[in-house]
Amino acid sequence: MKKNNGKKIKILRGEKLLYFMLFFLVIAVPISNVFIKALLSETNIEVEKVRNKIEKQENINESLNMQINELASLDKIQEVAKNIGLSYNNDNIKVVNDNQ
Repeated sequence: MKKNNGKKIKILRGEKLLYFMLFFLVIAVPISNVFIKALLSETNIEVEKVRNKIEKQENINESLNMQINELASLDKIQEVAKNIGLSYNNDNIKVVNDNQ
């Protein structure tokens, strides 16, 4: 049976640095991966909220455009003019040509 001489194995500075970096990577990479995925998920939720707002606003705009077209129709204009006492007189219409 051999006796242990009590020699310690020396770890060099480079090895210590290498072990530290390896330990850091083993811990930091999964944590950063989870953090990045959480940020991405949060950003996707915000994007969906903005898309929903845009869609609602487009629907409102379309509805308002339909109301504008309805109110700007000739029948509606004639009805409003008749209600305030105006009348349509063809003799008062003047045609202006832009041809030079």
